[in-house]
Amino acid sequence: MKIVLLKDLKGKGKKGDIIEVNNGYANNFLIPNGYALAGTATNLNEAKQAQASNAYKAEQERLAAVALGEKIKNVTPVISIKCGENGKTFGSVTNKEVSEALESLGLNVDKKKIELATIKAVGTYTATLRLHPTVIVKMNVNVVPQQ
Repeated sequence: MKIVLLKDLKGKGKKGDIIEVNNGYANNFLIPNGYALAGTATNLNEAKQAQASNAYKAEQERLAAVALGEKIKNVTPVISIKCGENGKTFGSVTNKEVSEALESLGLNVDKKKIELATIKAVGTYTATLRLHPTVIVKMNVNVVPQQ
């Protein structure tokens, strides 16, 4: 029997998937407990349309991430931080500061998407931005002493 899953089901599939299961399993457990809908023509059609819609939205998100990545490749944000002698900083540069520096340049990147090694000195460092699971961009960050 074909069914449309309403919830993720371990070992069977994810929400919205159309799967084939035994009649008894579907009629006695999945459908009464709200885990699935019966595989009627209407339910199957709606599930297929929802899958197509989700695929389109995911592709649009990926394309937006690629476009943002192209803009970010050519940008080097400058972060000024209080420093002592020998260029050693008071504290360290965080993802939040890099995100704010990019925002001041007109590029919105969530701080959770920025991977940065610990920066405790003046110089140029490389940051990795994971804009999408398939779009990863490397960018230079310039840390300068505050005047």
